[in-house]
Amino acid sequence: MLNDEICKLRDKLNKSIEKGEDYSVIYELSVQLDELIAKYYNDLKNNKKKLAWIAL
Repeated sequence: MLNDEICKLRDKLNKSIEKGEDYSVIYELSVQLDELIAKYYNDLKNNKKKLAWIAL
């Protein structure tokens, strides 16, 4: 699930920060995480619209 991917990537990002990895690595992980979070909320919004349509 998308939520699991977000959690795994967040953990990977946190570990790379703790290790003091190169900024470019941290930045790339951060961008990937932002994209997954945006997709999660977009999917959530679309699912709510579908449910509202079905309820009518």
